[in-house]
Amino acid sequence: MKQIQAYIKKHKLNDVVRALRKVQRITGLSVIDREGYGMGWTQDSNSEQEMSAGSKLEVFCFDEAVEEVISAIEHAAHTGLKGDGKIYISSVEQAVRISTGERDENSV
Repeated sequence: MKQIQAYIKKHKLNDVVRALRKVQRITGLSVIDREGYGMGWTQDSNSEQEMSAGSKLEVFCFDEAVEEVISAIEHAAHTGLKGDGKIYISSVEQAVRISTGERDENSV
């Protein structure tokens, strides 16, 4: 199982969520409002003015859906402008459903 974290522009959130709803075998999606900066930030800048608002998505999916999830996010979030965002993929070692104690693929 994989965790995919995507940092996108706030105005592209609805497009990305619509695209992800079409992907099979996504086991969960969380959206978090965030502020941050990318590689263009410098310590001499006023950090409060330089921070940009955006959204962070966390998607959990089975390994066979990873490329489809990445593609959906990449295409739906793309504007062609600087700061479109980033996508990070991590392996999930274990998952536990709190209500039943089920583990791994059975828990999702």
